Amino acid sequence: MRIGQNPAKYVQTVAKPERITVAVLNYIPFQSGFYAEALEVLKVSLNSLHRNTTAAHDLLVFDNGSCREVQDYLLEEHLAGRIQFLILSEKNLGKGGAWDIIFPAAPGEVIAYSDSDALFSAGWLEASLEILNTFPNVGMVTSRPFRTREELFTRTLEWARNDPEAELQEGQLLPWETFLEFNLSLGAEEADIRQKYAETRDFRITYRGVTAQVGASHWQFVAFKKVLLNFTPFQMDRPMGQVLRLDEAMNEAGYLRLMTAEPYAMNMSNTIPAGLRRQTNPLPEAPRGAGRRLLDLPPVKAVLMGFYNRIFRWYNAR
Repeated sequence: MRIGQNPAKYVQTVAKPERITVAVLNYIPFQSGFYAEALEVLKVSLNSLHRNTTAAHDLLVFDNGSCREVQDYLLEEHLAGRIQFLILSEKNLGKGGAWDIIFPAAPGEVIAYSDSDALFSAGWLEASLEILNTFPNVGMVTSRPFRTREELFTRTLEWARNDPEAELQEGQLLPWETFLEFNLSLGAEEADIRQKYAETRDFRITYRGVTAQVGASHWQFVAFKKVLLNFTPFQMDRPMGQVLRLDEAMNEAGYLRLMTAEPYAMNMSNTIPAGLRRQTNPLPEAPRGAGRRLLDLPPVKAVLMGFYNRIFRWYNAR
């Protein structure tokens, strides 16, 4: 027999979610090897969001089966009120599987998605929203300009060449320093980056007074939820390596894929940038003696990283 009345019956109002949901996907299976600094990278990423996202928003974090220490940190952030919605997965569902949960679950009309290794600077969301709200039929807006494969934005170029209000520019429009910074974060060598810079080009569109770089990327983007739901569920059977399917499908559907003309986000990958390391000093610098120089030799590094990757697959295969 029930005793008394549920006090919630007398509550007259309920909280409303914000129009914008900032959604972060995280995966740190252990804190060694490739992932040795990953928790500190996650902390820097979330701190940059808290510090530089001034528009009203909710923060949703989806953890894709990380180790206990990482999930404990996220729970602490949630209890402290710095994460509004926290989803902890018992296993790694892959990026496609995580998107299948994140996109429908996000309560906002606008989803600002990011991997957990992105670093944000002031104005990132406002600059992205200006493009999203000005250009027609936008699929996604990434908050930094860089060069992506042209076959992934053919429909954007097609629209720009046929709309009388759109002014299209092409050529070497991206400053070398901006191009270099992003490609170094992907692990590329400077010589290869210089060759790529010389052999590729930028496309930019000015529309109703707003300029955007052509292209976008699945690692970070701002989009309308109703658009993203057109592409779920995602048919991906691997945790990584198939994420271009979103980029490809969005282009095939005729949605514009755009980036801000100025860099407001940066990919940190699995290490803290040197400037932030000096400020936060999350981990001691690795020694750079003769042993370290030996480990950095390309043939030695290739063999050891190949062995490391094989061990990772042994222990993490499902």
